[in-house]
Amino acid sequence: MGTAIPPTPTPPPPKRERVPCVGAVIARDDGRLLLIQRGNEPGRGLWSLPGGHVEPGESEVDAVAREVLEETGLRVHVAGLAGRVQRGRYDIADYFATVVGGDLHAATDALDARWADPRELDVTPGLVETLTAWGVDLPREHPANGDEPA
Repeated sequence: MGTAIPPTPTPPPPKRERVPCVGAVIARDDGRLLLIQRGNEPGRGLWSLPGGHVEPGESEVDAVAREVLEETGLRVHVAGLAGRVQRGRYDIADYFATVVGGDLHAATDALDARWADPRELDVTPGLVETLTAWGVDLPREHPANGDEPA
């Protein structure tokens, strides 16, 4: 009989890298926010702020402007940071922004885009609570018909 070979330890699972992402908090005068219906996972079909991945070498501010244009057709001026949140492996920096041009329509990976009260739509988990914690003013009145198209 030969010498027993010790078992090879199972390597730990690979670490999932953090993914830098951005989002835009854009409100109209009536308090309705610009929301998109997600076309991709995670959260396909749910409503959320427009946003996405930060490309290598891209600043967060540039990523916000690019993602809003790609998803909604709107050009925006990006202002200050609203807040940061971590969802799974995604590190998300949400910025306040204002619309400076363009025509609202769903584009690229958004199924739909509209001005709405996020409390009246099926939104991504934690969105309303996070916005409230950041002091974002949501509409005071809830219209009977719910969401409003562009």
